[in-house]
Amino acid sequence: MKKARIIKIVSNRYEVLDEDKQRFICVAMGKLRKAKSPVVGDMVEIEHYDDRWAIERVLVRKNELIRPSIANVDQAIIVMSAKDPDFSTTLVDRLIFQVVYANIQPILCFTKMDLVEKDDPIYAQIEDYRKSGYALYLSGKGYDDDKLVCALQGKISVLCGQSGAGKSSLLNRIEPSFQLQTQEISKALGRGKHTTRHCELHAVAGGWVGDTPGFSSMDFQYMDIAKLAARIPDFKDYLGMCRFKDCIHEKEPDCYIMKMVEEGKISRIRYQNYVDIVAVIKQRKIKY
Repeated sequence: MKKARIIKIVSNRYEVLDEDKQRFICVAMGKLRKAKSPVVGDMVEIEHYDDRWAIERVLVRKNELIRPSIANVDQAIIVMSAKDPDFSTTLVDRLIFQVVYANIQPILCFTKMDLVEKDDPIYAQIEDYRKSGYALYLSGKGYDDDKLVCALQGKISVLCGQSGAGKSSLLNRIEPSFQLQTQEISKALGRGKHTTRHCELHAVAGGWVGDTPGFSSMDFQYMDIAKLAARIPDFKDYLGMCRFKDCIHEKEPDCYIMKMVEEGKISRIRYQNYVDIVAVIKQRKIKY
């Protein structure tokens, strides 16, 4: 059997890349369809039968995202525009929470920076992320994308963010050898419409990037609050210092995370967005 990675799925056809960089179109064996379905990013074992290749087995995943369906991701490039559509720390943080919950490193990329003035409030918001230790990149006309290119090398990245933020345009600048479909902002809605129709890994800057639909609708109700709190980068240096071991850093006495927020060592913005998500998780319906 050959080992290969799924790089594209359209309908029930799976395009894979093997260890010798050869590409094959495969079908999934019936036993796989009854179990967990293969997704883009999966490492699989494939076998040749007569006139076709088939996926025999999906290997163990190191992580996965549900929406969109993609596995074995090293990092998530969270792309947000400075303008048109407007910048939102709430959306950035919700995307951060979603990807770190899946054990994926977040990297922030702020696009269309050429459209804002030097005294725009967005610079203070960007500095808040920088002080919190997030890797971040600024992009736009006249900006150098070389540092972001280096961050992509040798990695499997997933591209996510608000519709119309310029995700496909960013990839086109970084890797001119291909052109992803781009679009105008929907003036009526004040946001873009998804251009990407399927999940696919693209060879970009010596790595692989998944340009994926599906991040506009995020579900937090399945999350475990303690697990989420343990994975938020802003909290990591202060975990285990609260009075109670099961502290979720919301209203508990002698919460060290809350103390660090008051002292300015943890972003108040990020903390409030975390508390808002805790409320969402608590509202989930209990199923009997």
